Amino acid sequence: MAGTIEVLVPGGQATPGQPLGPELGPTPVDVQAVVNDINDQTEAFDGTEVPVSIEYEDDGSYEIDVGVPPTAALIKDELGFETGSGRPQAEFVADISVDQLAQIAKQKQSDLLAYDTKNAAKEVAGTCVSLGVTVDGDDARTFKARVDDGDYDETFENA
Repeated sequence: MAGTIEVLVPGGQATPGQPLGPELGPTPVDVQAVVNDINDQTEAFDGTEVPVSIEYEDDGSYEIDVGVPPTAALIKDELGFETGSGRPQAEFVADISVDQLAQIAKQKQSDLLAYDTKNAAKEVAGTCVSLGVTVDGDDARTFKARVDDGDYDETFENA
């Protein structure tokens, strides 16, 4: 009866209720132990929806694989807004600093196609364009061009 369960849980705030309880209830695992382990592993994402995969065996043993939240969720959480702009080319909802963007790029890099933090930051900036978020007061497309010109090389060498 071994299997896998995939759910989205709020980082550090999972409970034995929805969505975990109904999924884990019929399995041989200790539901509260799984919930505690998930909360320990996701506490850094504090409330942000995190993808979690739980593989369990017939003997009650389990392994938890915690994914990284979507880039847009990380940006929204970092900047404290709920929804992006309905007109992202013209109306901006927030501004992100290069340091904040670099931090998100580091968190997300394993899930991106980028081979270094500099290119991961450009991918994150692409999400900023879609959300209507500026980077250090400029359109995110301008940021990408400035990264290509080497304006932020020092920032990303230390990242």
